Amino acid sequence: MGKFFNIGRHFWRNFTTRMTLVTIAVTIIVWFLPRTEGHMYHYDINRPWMYGQLIAKFDFPIFKTEEVFKAEQDSIRAHFRPYFQKKSHVEQLQIARFRNDYAGGIPGLSPDYVNIIAQRLQLVYNKGIMDPVRYNELRKDTASSIRLVDGKEVSDVALGTLLSTTAAYEMLFASEQMIKNRNILQQCDLNEYIEPNLVYDAERSETDLSDQLSTIAAASGWVQEGQRIIDRGDIVDEATYLKLNSFEQAMEKHNNSDEEKLLTIIGQSLYVLILVMLFTIYLSLYHKEYFAKPRSLIMLFFMIVLFPVMTSLMMEFNKFSVYIIPFAMAPIFMRVFTDSRTAFNAHVAMVLICAVAVKYQYEFIIVQIVAGLIAIYSLRELEKRSQIFLTAILVTLGSAAVYLSLQLIQSDDFSKLDQTIYYHFAANGFFLLFSYPLMLVIEKAFGFISTVTMFELSNSNNPLLRKLSQVAPGTFQHSIMVGNLAAEVAHKINAGGQLVRTGALYHDIGKMKNPAFFTENQAAGVNPHDNISEIDSAKIITAHVTEGLKLAEEHNLPTVIKDFIRTHHGTGMAKYFYINYKNSHPDEDVDPEPFSYKGPNPETREQAILMMCDAVEAASRSLREYTADSISEMVNRIIDTQVKEGYFTECPITFHDISRAKQILIERLKNIYHTRIQYPEQTAKN
Repeated sequence: MGKFFNIGRHFWRNFTTRMTLVTIAVTIIVWFLPRTEGHMYHYDINRPWMYGQLIAKFDFPIFKTEEVFKAEQDSIRAHFRPYFQKKSHVEQLQIARFRNDYAGGIPGLSPDYVNIIAQRLQLVYNKGIMDPVRYNELRKDTASSIRLVDGKEVSDVALGTLLSTTAAYEMLFASEQMIKNRNILQQCDLNEYIEPNLVYDAERSETDLSDQLSTIAAASGWVQEGQRIIDRGDIVDEATYLKLNSFEQAMEKHNNSDEEKLLTIIGQSLYVLILVMLFTIYLSLYHKEYFAKPRSLIMLFFMIVLFPVMTSLMMEFNKFSVYIIPFAMAPIFMRVFTDSRTAFNAHVAMVLICAVAVKYQYEFIIVQIVAGLIAIYSLRELEKRSQIFLTAILVTLGSAAVYLSLQLIQSDDFSKLDQTIYYHFAANGFFLLFSYPLMLVIEKAFGFISTVTMFELSNSNNPLLRKLSQVAPGTFQHSIMVGNLAAEVAHKINAGGQLVRTGALYHDIGKMKNPAFFTENQAAGVNPHDNISEIDSAKIITAHVTEGLKLAEEHNLPTVIKDFIRTHHGTGMAKYFYINYKNSHPDEDVDPEPFSYKGPNPETREQAILMMCDAVEAASRSLREYTADSISEMVNRIIDTQVKEGYFTECPITFHDISRAKQILIERLKNIYHTRIQYPEQTAKN
């Protein structure tokens, strides 16, 4: 009864986790999807109408486009005449101040010059003086006149008849009497008596401008109830486009009810839920192991959520074409870090969700699915950076080709084809190049390791591997041999060959702490274990796992590589020292703990392969003779013992995989340790 209770609890826990993940994904996507109250049609200028005949259900105005409306506003602003108030007291005040300052006359000039200058000041003030900054702004805006308010009278005055303070000062000297004594008069600082007497009337100007702008009609005509707007197959011209756009706006206002909004949200939620659930069911049926890897699962759902959100935002702000979004980046990441089938299923779900937010869903879906397939096919194995460049080119060309084919199907005139879209495809290809640097971000964020990173880690010039080859050369050679054997086994049983090779190179790095205590690094006849107890020897041997994990942590090795270090001996024992200790202490109940590794046992097929190859390669060095029978017996005995002791019960490796691994290891070891033929010696002639 307890067993069934545990099974039921485990089922409901998994079910709850998956439904929570699905709910979160659906909620985020639907939250960002664009809302459309009323009918929503997808149409564009110079494209055929894809729906049936459209009849106006009520009268509605034909609204002007934003460009037309703004152009009319700009025209009014360009011809607007601002208001200025004439301040007569400024003239009186400044002339009176001048007369008071020079009541005794101007030194060096006749007394009548005070009256002459006062008259000149009155002349320039009668012309009208403006602040130079305001005057220059009006001239720059090509204003021809202003509205001058003088008391209760308002008149139009040409801007060319007015003066700035600088021009007024020059006009002051524009007479023969003033010019001939200019040197003396300049010492009087006459500019101090020139002040603007025309002041900008902001309140009246803004009010009048607002009144004029308000007279602009938002509509350029009307559509009557029952009037045909467009029929299926008709080409949408500019006039019809305005009618359709106005019809949708009118429909939104006419049917803008809470019930319709709710129905829209329900429809979107149901649509997205179906697609996300289908992808989740696919994982449950074919890749249950991903549910045991939270990071893999989160990455897949993150991609499915991210691109619909980006598409919705792009459509909401309507700044660029959605075709510049590199949708193929998602299947690239999913192919590199998971598998091709999962990448394709996730990409299809993502594209179908994005299609809700875009115009021309049919074209969008076809183009993006083709782009995703090209990306997946071109990256079966990502081994070098240039592959991303090639993929970007192929995706760009493939997207452009399939879009061109769809255009040719719909149009019979090559000159009418939309050519601007191909610039968007080029931009898409450029953004796709950022997949390579972003791949590193994905690796770090979700704890993955790409093939490119594995190639970099496998380089023998890597500082850690170079140190291993110097400090423990025997261990380094052993690791290379194990890596080669494991990679060949992995390739034959469709496991991760490059992954297991990389893990093999690092699985014994902990032996660098005490290299001389390991057989492969010992000089002939020198064995430091002879001078210590079996328990101490076992501690040193088993400690190479923990020491390896410390080194891996210090050198920031990926988690998946650390797992190879942690599991390559599983929960096994240093049997040589354990058996020797038991033999020398026959009456003692020996505790196996000091002789045991901490584990855990292998959890993946690749880790199981490494455990088999590591044990087999190490044991092969101690064979007395290398014959087909001895190699076959040794391989079968070691791997059968590992199976019997339960080292592979926690990983998804099958008996068929193990059988194939045995065959491959036997053949490889026979080739490595084959017996050379004895060459005969030439006998001397008598």
